[in-house]
Amino acid sequence: MAKMTGAQILLECLQREGVDTIFGYPGGVVLPLYDTLPQFPGIRHVLVRHEQAAAHMADGYARATGKLGVCLGTSGPGATNLVTGICTSYMDSTPVLALTGNVARALLGKDGFQEADITGITQPITKHNYLVMRADNVAMSVREAIHIATTGRPGPVLVDMPKDVFQEEAEFEWPERLSLRGYKPTTEGHPGMIRRAAELIDGAERPIIIAGHGVIWGDAMDELVEFAEKAEIPVINTFLGIGGFPESHRLSYGWLGMHGMYYANMAADNADVVIGVGMRFDDRAMGRFKDFNPGAKIVHIDIDPAEIGKNFSTAVPIVGDVKRVLPKLTEQVAETRHPNWVEWIDRVREEHPSLHVRESRRMLPQYVMRSLHEETDGNATIVTGVGQHQMWAGQHYFFKRSRQLVSSGGLGTMGFELPGAIGAQVGRPNDEVWAICGDAGFQMTMQEMAVLVDEQLPVKIAIFNNGYLGMVRQWQQLFYDKNLVSVAVTQPDFVKLADAYGIRAIRVETKAEVIPAIREARAHPGPVLVDFQIDQEENVWPMVPAGAALSETIEAPAEELAR
Repeated sequence: MAKMTGAQILLECLQREGVDTIFGYPGGVVLPLYDTLPQFPGIRHVLVRHEQAAAHMADGYARATGKLGVCLGTSGPGATNLVTGICTSYMDSTPVLALTGNVARALLGKDGFQEADITGITQPITKHNYLVMRADNVAMSVREAIHIATTGRPGPVLVDMPKDVFQEEAEFEWPERLSLRGYKPTTEGHPGMIRRAAELIDGAERPIIIAGHGVIWGDAMDELVEFAEKAEIPVINTFLGIGGFPESHRLSYGWLGMHGMYYANMAADNADVVIGVGMRFDDRAMGRFKDFNPGAKIVHIDIDPAEIGKNFSTAVPIVGDVKRVLPKLTEQVAETRHPNWVEWIDRVREEHPSLHVRESRRMLPQYVMRSLHEETDGNATIVTGVGQHQMWAGQHYFFKRSRQLVSSGGLGTMGFELPGAIGAQVGRPNDEVWAICGDAGFQMTMQEMAVLVDEQLPVKIAIFNNGYLGMVRQWQQLFYDKNLVSVAVTQPDFVKLADAYGIRAIRVETKAEVIPAIREARAHPGPVLVDFQIDQEENVWPMVPAGAALSETIEAPAEELAR
């Protein structure tokens, strides 16, 4: 058996696992790995401009493709710069393998140059992590790391290797079988629990399904549609669950939560049986926990047992893979209809439409987003940052398939939009990818425009430019007596900035220019930045104020609608 260096073993393992791209940034201790990269031409290396962006790119790649995303950083600050991106993946259950180098073994624990205890730092924000101290342990560690990242509830795993382990030689042996004691994800739901759930659902008069991100990761859209249709149950999504159920379906009622649809919030709050599918009943979706629909009985289907009962008392817990559980539940539920319940939700939707784009001579962000939807026929992959533009994207772009909306949910990471879009475009090169950006969040990672040029990626950048930290400004206006503190954002000229990178750019200052600009951007074969200078004072509605219940959802005040 031929000997290989630790670096060769690492790359051989990645290649065997189907990894085709690494998003990374070189540094001293990982130079042995970079020196080895040309020996593996099947693995593409994308040079980022900041390691945080490498983690976001790996995340965006994974969300858009369903495959493992891989990022790489050197020791010390290279590794710590990955942390925000790793935590973003952890909160949203994205399979990411983070590779880091560390100082040589003899220097570990001695505060050597650029040493950081990255396994200790990331322990709370990874599914697992490894410090690999011998070259002959590399193959098993990497194989286990990828298995953990991509099975059960997905999530990030970090593998840290000292510099001299990359250089050390060992015999390569591919671990054909894995047996991880203590890691046995439950995929099949308990038959007794499935039977109890079916009985509860059959007796419901006002059932509702809340479908989350787990439906997308479980590739269970078809199974969810079949279940909902048989039992005639309306479906609402969490924000990250958008795309897990066809928005054009007659049983689709949008998404719920802080800026979800009014009628979705009311449906969730008035149901007698709530069926959570691949979601975690978090505060952003459910509002004030103690006042969420106290009379409802909850059925919770999730692959992670730690999520069941965490925030709400659960009448019927089902631990398992939603793709496997739903068909069994569908078999057992009766074919029923709930005409009065569906009519009630339809009436609420008619009286409180939530998604109406009002007529205005001003350039409203809702109009921009709706125009983008219409011009792309709803087929683009949309990657957002965090803030008002994120909510407008979720509200006014109507998605046809899973993995079409890529966004940071649980951690709410500003700056995710551009690197996330780069990762999505690398993973799905034939997709039309739009990065929907806030003017403030874009400035956190805008240096990654260089990657668009390096890699010749046709990502289209839409900046919703209102000169503010928009969501923070909205909260200060509504809840802090209009005391606007540190929310006005000084900006560069984004058009000139894009031009400096050699990227086509368009400034849009009037409503009449919106559609021509979108068409021009789409017609251009390379990357394009479009600076939409939207109305500065526009707020996101509906809204559940922080700490309020879903029943306390507020809509746009009349004076705002008249602006």
